[in-house]
Amino acid sequence: MTSAPIYQKANLLPVAAKVESAFGDKLLGKEQKTQYFQFSVRAEDAKPLVRFLKEDPDLGFTYFIDLCGVDYLKYPQPTAERFAVVTTLLSPKLGVKVQVRAFVPALEPRIATLADVFEGANWTEREAWDLYGIEFLGHPELKRILMPDDYEGHPLRKDYPLRGRGERSSFPVYHAVPASQSPEG
Repeated sequence: MTSAPIYQKANLLPVAAKVESAFGDKLLGKEQKTQYFQFSVRAEDAKPLVRFLKEDPDLGFTYFIDLCGVDYLKYPQPTAERFAVVTTLLSPKLGVKVQVRAFVPALEPRIATLADVFEGANWTEREAWDLYGIEFLGHPELKRILMPDDYEGHPLRKDYPLRGRGERSSFPVYHAVPASQSPEG
């Protein structure tokens, strides 16, 4: 039985130095959080950076934790683009996490899929597509995962109406039938 990796804060700075050395001119920013670094890049540079983090033998970020969308439309500080895709990875070898924040343009919110790099990205990319409208190019089956197939819009976008567009009344409603009244009961 193997134990969970122990957090190794001392490994954060060497990771940051290696990423800066390999991607320095492509990095839009580097922010040290409490227990990890977040590297910001443009959408086209995200997949190469994620591959580097995973495949470099000194780094070994082989554990996919999460991927999510972000809409910065009403964010108080200026950002490179309206949307971002944030991918969180863990290096069991080093005992540290990193995040790759890829800025995606608002007019054509598209980014290369990571589903071929990490199988776990498949469903999280579908969720970001469904809720934010960020398209993942090359995804094996990019379709809605939470909203109905015929749903129009992406409800986690900041410009989506708080009360919705009246679609609640058109959702099918299913009522529970007591077991004593069901055809099988």
